[in-house]
Amino acid sequence: MNITVIGTGYVGLVSGICYAELGNRVICVDKDARKIETLNAGGIPIYEPGLKDLANANRAAGMLTFTTDLPSAVRQSDIIILAVGTPPLPNGEANLSYINQAAIEIAEVMNGYKIIAVKSTVPVGTNERLAELISSHTSERFDSISLPEFLREGSAIQDTMNPDRIIIGASSQSAADIMVLLHIPLTEQIIVTDIRSAEMIKYASNAFLATKISFINEIANICEKVGADVTKVAEGMGYDKRIGSSFLKAGIGYGGSCFPKDTSALIQIAGHVDYEFKLLRSVVEVNQDQRFNVIRKLETIFGGELHGRTIAIWGLAFKPNTDDVRDSPAVEIIQHLLDNGVKVKAYDPIAMENFRIIHGISGVEWCTEAMAAASDADAVCLLTEWEEFSKIDLNLLQKVLKSPILIDGRNVFDEKDLLGTEFVYYSVGRPSLNQGVKQQMPILQF
Repeated sequence: MNITVIGTGYVGLVSGICYAELGNRVICVDKDARKIETLNAGGIPIYEPGLKDLANANRAAGMLTFTTDLPSAVRQSDIIILAVGTPPLPNGEANLSYINQAAIEIAEVMNGYKIIAVKSTVPVGTNERLAELISSHTSERFDSISLPEFLREGSAIQDTMNPDRIIIGASSQSAADIMVLLHIPLTEQIIVTDIRSAEMIKYASNAFLATKISFINEIANICEKVGADVTKVAEGMGYDKRIGSSFLKAGIGYGGSCFPKDTSALIQIAGHVDYEFKLLRSVVEVNQDQRFNVIRKLETIFGGELHGRTIAIWGLAFKPNTDDVRDSPAVEIIQHLLDNGVKVKAYDPIAMENFRIIHGISGVEWCTEAMAAASDADAVCLLTEWEEFSKIDLNLLQKVLKSPILIDGRNVFDEKDLLGTEFVYYSVGRPSLNQGVKQQMPILQF
């Protein structure tokens, strides 16, 4: 099939490259000339394992091209996939200005029947409104499709080529059949539904996963107070097929480009139809507060006084295997430390430059190695579970630190790792491993 993907952000770029890998001729379009130049030169503007090699192989085979020329790309293609950004507005709603503009530009250059599929995450009813907008700018025939994505950064190729399911929202059976044909090489788990249900499936899925994360973090906080181990609790819960083991890893909360944006947007969608989504509001509140457990643990160790301390931050990306720092817990943690007179030394193996450019936090000492960040620091706070950190020699780390204090916000280390060290160690929801600070477990009365 001949496909144009508009938008070479995370979703658009990964989707376009993978569609080419399936044997389709794909044109990826973006207004950012520098991004297109990078792609045509063999580079990749995002960090995603394996994506660069896959892109260059398909480009060399003539199956994949990158351009800023939207009119030419639209005219050459039968399927147009919209994957432009829908960033959050200050009130939490999705900003639809970019997708609206892209829809108009498509309509103005259409040269025959097209299937226009929306992969961008958009509020319920947006596809219908976009179809009306396109119709007002063209007399050509087209069908509108909702095609939500479910990619995880860091494993996006795997998720695209081996999806749990494909959701196709359509009002035209013939258009739905073509989209099924496009995706059947990936999986037989293809659900064709109405457009509004497809739009809601995306939001509902992310909201549910965010809820699982906030739930297990609340359980972790209780575990710390009653002397239970959240990793064992989560393991025991996960064997229940009704619950499942995924997204039950306690930590400092979720971040990134999807969960924060989509939970806020769904709350707004509910509000617009006079429904208060109390559960999801609590999920967001819990997640926001969870990241500050790192600060509270530092304050416990240092008697409430952080001013003048030096703290090393390991990890700036919201998760490992990505350079995405959008809504990363590290942002607020670092800013809080700086606001309280703390010297911050930070390191991330991939995301450091992105963090500096996007968040522009001044006063941080940026380090090129994990040990350099830890050198002469009063404590290390591990915020992203990069594999590099899990392989750190803790005995060596203990020697370079001013004091052997480690706040493990992602439960990277376990009891055997700590044997033979003198670390004051705090993890999340595992009080038995909180070495160096004696905890008195309460006597529970019922």
